[in-house]
Amino acid sequence: MMHVTRPGRLPARLAAWVAPWVAVALASAVLAGCSDGDGNGGPRGGDDRSPVSSAPASRPPTTYAPSSPPRTIPSVREFDPGAGPGWKPGNGTRVVAPDGPLADEARMLAGELKAEYGKPPAKAGDVELAIRPGQRGGAEGYRLTTRDGRVSITGAADAGVFYGTRTLLQSLRSGGKVPEGVIDDRPDRPQRGFQLDIARKHYTAGWIEARLRQLADLKLNQLGLHFSDDQGFRIESSTHPEIVSEQHLTKAELRRILDLAKSLHITVIPEIDSPGHLGAVIGAHPSLQLTSASGNPARGAVDITNPQAARIVDDLLREYAGVFPGPYMHIGADEYQALMARNPEATYPQLAAAAREKYGANARVQDLATGWLNDRAAVVRAAGKRPKAWNDGFFSGGVVSPDKGIEVEYWTGKEIGERQPAEYLAEGRTVVNLNDEYLYYVLGQPNQFVYPTGERIYKEWTPAVLRGTQALSSSSTEPGEVPGGRFAVWSDIANAQTEEQVAAGIRLPLAAVAQKLWDPGKPPLDWPEFVGLADRLAQRR
Repeated sequence: MMHVTRPGRLPARLAAWVAPWVAVALASAVLAGCSDGDGNGGPRGGDDRSPVSSAPASRPPTTYAPSSPPRTIPSVREFDPGAGPGWKPGNGTRVVAPDGPLADEARMLAGELKAEYGKPPAKAGDVELAIRPGQRGGAEGYRLTTRDGRVSITGAADAGVFYGTRTLLQSLRSGGKVPEGVIDDRPDRPQRGFQLDIARKHYTAGWIEARLRQLADLKLNQLGLHFSDDQGFRIESSTHPEIVSEQHLTKAELRRILDLAKSLHITVIPEIDSPGHLGAVIGAHPSLQLTSASGNPARGAVDITNPQAARIVDDLLREYAGVFPGPYMHIGADEYQALMARNPEATYPQLAAAAREKYGANARVQDLATGWLNDRAAVVRAAGKRPKAWNDGFFSGGVVSPDKGIEVEYWTGKEIGERQPAEYLAEGRTVVNLNDEYLYYVLGQPNQFVYPTGERIYKEWTPAVLRGTQALSSSSTEPGEVPGGRFAVWSDIANAQTEEQVAAGIRLPLAAVAQKLWDPGKPPLDWPEFVGLADRLAQRR
């Protein structure tokens, strides 16, 4: 909630400060009215006392109206206005922080402000960063206080303080100064991000690094990398170099990306999709190809009865779990061709037989696939990661149930045997929002996809809108159940857009998503104002 002063009324503390100067002015007027024509202090007719010597009148200090909230994306959630000139950097400005976890944030901000980095104590004109354990707002919340010619940014952890520095920079870009007063800010959802398909289209390391800086400016904290698919495997591999595409990120480039992400408080989530979308692996290992009873190959699908398929996928999961430092790993599980057939048991009798042998007479192909999902989740968990998977890899009504510890990433309600998001929530599962109605930017717009607009996201979407356009009840979609979402770029028709066109196309949608994940309520700006602000911030970055 914004704390805004009523129009035409001074804040109490400002009124108290101005009152003495008003009293001085009134007293001066009274004395002037009692003076004789000669300027002496006595009554008319004079007396024999010496006149009071006059001194230069002191000028009352400048008074200020209550400040307005800064214009930022996402907007700040609470602002208590002050009365003062605000802050902007000047000659001698320093960014001050003690040695420890905030030293990197302080040096980064100093570079961005073209200021000096220094140690406490702070002086007039400085920006001071500090951690305050237990401060409200959690690890990503912050308090930014502007008064007495200086700025203080505090938070319970370094991530929150970092976000406060982003607010400071955006305030300078949008309004030329940081307004006087106190900002208390925090995100509504803990997972806020961007999903990028680098498997179907190679993106350069420099382009990805530019997106990381864009995400950080918007206080987004996740980058999902889908780097294995039918069209390519795009990161250097030491365990299976034979599957890597000619155009790929080297491990050195990946380390540079991961180092930058860490400095910007962004978690990078690797995805190795299986048992579908493995065409690049099948190309190097054709014996893994799944075929139907009629001998037709299932595109991108491995035969999960072949032990070699599990060995190769697990090798890759373990390899990249050791490379990516974040807590998550995505194991895919979507669009397995065997389960997209009208009658999987008849179309793939070898899978049906293996399911019955392993799980009993009532088992079906979906149970075999669920067993595969659970086994991959166990590998990821043993490597110290929390598994994620796409919603169409979770099936109901089978003899094998999907591991409850796998986060559901909900993207579609169009699959065979489609399930409503409420079903996953009713099972006690965590569901992350990647609603393809609003959040899927699919190159070339195949399969009735249309490039999403920021305006539609800004006006219609919230984390509770998991499927289609209808929101679920807020009681079932609190941050504990729906911890956030990601805006996704999928490179289905790789040459439909250049890197530059993709960057331009996703700029406003990403900004709108950032706003709605930070604060899902009605935004304080209308859409044209939001676009104008986004343009102004981009020009001055």
